[in-house]
Amino acid sequence: MREQLISNLKVAYARLWVRIKGGNREPEWIAAELVIPILTLSAYIYVYKMLGAPPEFASFVIIGGTMIAFWMNVLWNMSAQFYWEKETGNLELYLVAPISRMAVLLGMALGGIVNTTLRAAAILVVGASIFQVPFALNEPLTALLVFLLTITAVYALGMLFASLFLLYGREAWHTANLLQEPVYFFSGFYFPTKFLPFVLQLLASIIPMTFGLDAIRKVAISGESIVQIMPNIIALVVFILILVPLAKFALNFMESLGKKEGRLTLRWQ
Repeated sequence: MREQLISNLKVAYARLWVRIKGGNREPEWIAAELVIPILTLSAYIYVYKMLGAPPEFASFVIIGGTMIAFWMNVLWNMSAQFYWEKETGNLELYLVAPISRMAVLLGMALGGIVNTTLRAAAILVVGASIFQVPFALNEPLTALLVFLLTITAVYALGMLFASLFLLYGREAWHTANLLQEPVYFFSGFYFPTKFLPFVLQLLASIIPMTFGLDAIRKVAISGESIVQIMPNIIALVVFILILVPLAKFALNFMESLGKKEGRLTLRWQ
């Protein structure tokens, strides 16, 4: 048991190192990942200014745009990772190795979090500096707690998606594209979800990012305390308790099913 744990931790560290090293080997990639999101945020901020919206809406956009970096990392660099590994012929190595597939995904997640956090922090600082958006962060530790819970829940969802992408192959690419814009809308990346109709708010509540983003905005913009955002924290904890075991079960089930049907290491067109 102890040896297996150590082996899985080494696997997670190895994948973390590769993700950090690979994600920063091209300076132009880093520049593009910083400039392009700021241009998108600028468009929304100028629209709000043109409409005469309160200054807080610009803060909503900055925080939402910062969190988009994490959602994109989950969707493309984690959920679809096994699909790309299969396309390049590396998936067989993962399957024959005496390791947990969740350890591989954990390393990918940790490496992605490091890279994405650096870029998201730069977007937040540059965006806030350029547009002089108002913030009222009275409890930074509460904001950090909500952020960590949100990232954990979202990456657990990414592990669950990885099992589906692992089995369905080429459909993973289309599924990732399909999930991108709806999550932007329902999670309220560029506007508060309270302006959505009630039915859409219920639909948005199945996405952990919705609760996390709402809580971070309440703490950082409205200056609310941990007591006031406790429902959001409880919701995120529930998501984590459900998604992590579900992701483990789905990975094991999909791997077993795929091996029986011969659909894991073959390229299905």
